[in-house]
Amino acid sequence: MSLFQLSLNVRDVNAAVEFYTKLFGVGPAKQRPGYANFVVADPPLKFIVIENEGEPGTINHLGFEVADTDAVVAATHRLAELGLPFKVDDTHTCCYATQDKVWTSDPDSVPWETYTVLAATEEFGERAH
Repeated sequence: MSLFQLSLNVRDVNAAVEFYTKLFGVGPAKQRPGYANFVVADPPLKFIVIENEGEPGTINHLGFEVADTDAVVAATHRLAELGLPFKVDDTHTCCYATQDKVWTSDPDSVPWETYTVLAATEEFGERAH
């Protein structure tokens, strides 16, 4: 199953966690300094808040979390076949997880990722996109 992902820039991750826990009725699946993510069952959503990445209240990036690396490879082939710009991110650590992913951007430069989580880590790793 894929999850739609929305990542927002926030001023204060703790305040954001308090608000979104109430809004979604579920606490964060992962919370670290300056970062938290929620896995919401209904509607299916991976929601991320990141502190000090950009103007608070703006989109950091959008994406899809997919089941495995094969799905990332399939997404990469689809982007290529459609003639859309893309960048493959080799296996690396980002957002407290080792991931495989591919990026594209819309005409207004909004970044979209398709990724799979291979393992959890204790380090944030590289910044998104």
